[in-house]
Amino acid sequence: MANEMKSGSTLSNQDIPQKRARRQDRNEKHPKFKIYRTRLIPIWLRIVIVLVLLLLASVFGLMIGFGVIGDGNPLDALKWETYQYILDIINGIE
Repeated sequence: MANEMKSGSTLSNQDIPQKRARRQDRNEKHPKFKIYRTRLIPIWLRIVIVLVLLLLASVFGLMIGFGVIGDGNPLDALKWETYQYILDIINGIE
């Protein structure tokens, strides 16, 4: 068996139950406590934060796209009249 261990082979089947028994003995020395993880930020709050960040990124993206790329006033991207004008063009009113 010494030659087998030197050659890099795995443990024999007889060694596996002994290792499990030693592991169980070690666990019996320490009482089993349930460890509860308290989250600093609850999951519902994480979802709300992600949605708010998504909304802010969309607003800033609209302002940059309309103001910097499109040669308009960035605050005009937040007005309803701008989108009403775009919808009128799409629907063929103007």
